[in-house]
Amino acid sequence: MAGFLQMTLAFRKYLIIVFVPLLFLPLPLAVPTKEAQCGYVIIVMALFWCTEALPLAVTALFPVLLFPLMNIMDSTTVCREYLKDTNMLFIGGLLMAIAIENWHLHKRVALRVLLITGVRPALLLMGFMVVTAFLSMWISNTATTAMMVPIAQAVLEQLHKSEVESSTADQASENINKAFELQEEPTKPDSSKETEKKGNSHVLTVEEDRKKEENLREEKHKKLCKGMSLCICYSASIGGIATLTGTTPNLVLQGQVDELFPNNGNIINFASWFSFAFPTMIVLLILAWIWLQILYLGFNFHKNFGCAANAAAKAKEQRAYDIIKEESKKLGTMKFAEIAVLILFILLVLLWFTRDPGFIPGWATVLFNKNDTSYVTDATVAIFISVLLFIIPSNISKNDRDKQQTGSKSKIRAPPPLLDWKVVHQKMPWNIVLLLGGGFALAKGSEESGLSSWLGSKLTPLQQIPHPAIALLLCLLIATFTECTSNVATTTLFLPILASMAEAICLNPLYVMLPCTLSASLAFMLPVATPPNAIVFSYGQLKVIDMAKAGFVLNILGVLTITLAINTWASSLFQLQTFPSWANRTGTCP
Repeated sequence: MAGFLQMTLAFRKYLIIVFVPLLFLPLPLAVPTKEAQCGYVIIVMALFWCTEALPLAVTALFPVLLFPLMNIMDSTTVCREYLKDTNMLFIGGLLMAIAIENWHLHKRVALRVLLITGVRPALLLMGFMVVTAFLSMWISNTATTAMMVPIAQAVLEQLHKSEVESSTADQASENINKAFELQEEPTKPDSSKETEKKGNSHVLTVEEDRKKEENLREEKHKKLCKGMSLCICYSASIGGIATLTGTTPNLVLQGQVDELFPNNGNIINFASWFSFAFPTMIVLLILAWIWLQILYLGFNFHKNFGCAANAAAKAKEQRAYDIIKEESKKLGTMKFAEIAVLILFILLVLLWFTRDPGFIPGWATVLFNKNDTSYVTDATVAIFISVLLFIIPSNISKNDRDKQQTGSKSKIRAPPPLLDWKVVHQKMPWNIVLLLGGGFALAKGSEESGLSSWLGSKLTPLQQIPHPAIALLLCLLIATFTECTSNVATTTLFLPILASMAEAICLNPLYVMLPCTLSASLAFMLPVATPPNAIVFSYGQLKVIDMAKAGFVLNILGVLTITLAINTWASSLFQLQTFPSWANRTGTCP
């Protein structure tokens, strides 16, 4: 029996690959519709992603195989989904991140961040969450995550290194003290054997303690790495909800409201959205910070903040801080390459921010938009800056040029560019491009097969339920649905249905449309759910189960926060308790 279980465990991936598709095969056979067939593909892919039975990128290719065979979409249409604008933004953002990492600019920034926040884990977590959330309010969540993750990795690496060095120093001084104690003991003939035994046992005890302490330190560092990785991708998604331009679903909502209800009096604008969504973002960010602390740093908040530290712990902390300070000094002054990469990074952020801010016309709107068509996107900017990285030389000083002696003449070599393709080829996680493409293909398949419409049509029984309960249930539905599909596709498909349902039951359409738009950004459980999750997952420190465990609770907290917002400050801000005249298109409601 034990041998059978061991064999099953060893071959579990092959068993999952064979039996999961067979187990759910009755669904498309019993219900031979495109909706059921698309649902079958989504279920199989979701289970393969969760169990990692196949590499994630290989599972992401399933729509290319299954959608044409099931007549859901033709192969050409499916394949187009694998390299979209978001993928190019992902590539452009990561090229910038690779350049920062290549010239160790992230190490300089990391040490500065550490010197400001200190080495207390809770404050370190909070610092990165606040910065990431603030950036993602104004620029793409994907780009923000791609920038912040390498910096966080450097901070964690530096912190771990300083802890190891300070711990080694502690052990060395402790061993010296013990050695002196053993030498000072009287060496009588009768007690010489005892002293030798004591010495040997002491060596064994010290070695055991050292190994135990090292294991604990590694485990603690691993947990902190997971917590830090998750805090960045979650903060990027949470921060995006705060502004109208922060994430695409917010703009989808504004467009849908203006199209469905032309006489709404511009009720959704930059200021009104910010007044509603910014407090929601703050509350959710604080809850996420507390939850990640509990999950990865433990319940001891005093220890996390360094309040309950004794004199020895504080001295150790000070030594770690001094080591970081010393490392910061070793970097010296900034080189030309570092300055160039930093300027390009700042230019990238400024161009993203000013492209189309929402409250004023951006440079892209003024210079490039024709006939109300937007030609330039964040991906355009990212690729533009990425191309500059391959053009600008890494050094312009004549004295530092590389000279090679060939006979009697010296050969002058041009300095290399800030980034070369060899480095990109080594560091770019190309599998994530396929992973993102698989998510887009699933979203398109759901739309083409009618699965999304079918799910929306099942919402009509909600008429009999109290309005706050309707909002709560819809938030849960959207938060679940957006884990497997694009948040833009989710909002685009559901918002018109929700508007029609609200109008039919004489409920203010914004009462369901606002919370569902925010819920579309609550994609915390799967790497494929949103690009920030995919970027963080690409660094290899997280397993799917880690993200699912942390994301499930955060999804619940997010839905509860949004429900609280919609029934308190948003209610008075948008007059949600009344049915507005601009929504009464049929005249059936009083």
